[in-house]
Amino acid sequence: MSKAWPIWLRDDSSVVSCTEKVKVMTENFDEIKQITQDAFEDGLLMEVSEAQMREALHALVDSLINPYNKI
Repeated sequence: MSKAWPIWLRDDSSVVSCTEKVKVMTENFDEIKQITQDAFEDGLLMEVSEAQMREALHALVDSLINPYNKI
């Protein structure tokens, strides 16, 4: 299922090039995409509006909290 995910960058715009880190990011995003696709399809099958499903998924991402926020 792997698609070409972005080249991962640090806050200073340098590239995250560690093979293991990139591998973990790829696996995580592949998994997130599949779980999200499944939830999206379930909602559509249960007759939830496609627009509302997309809005709810965007809101979910927007609600994520950075526990490593530099103060």
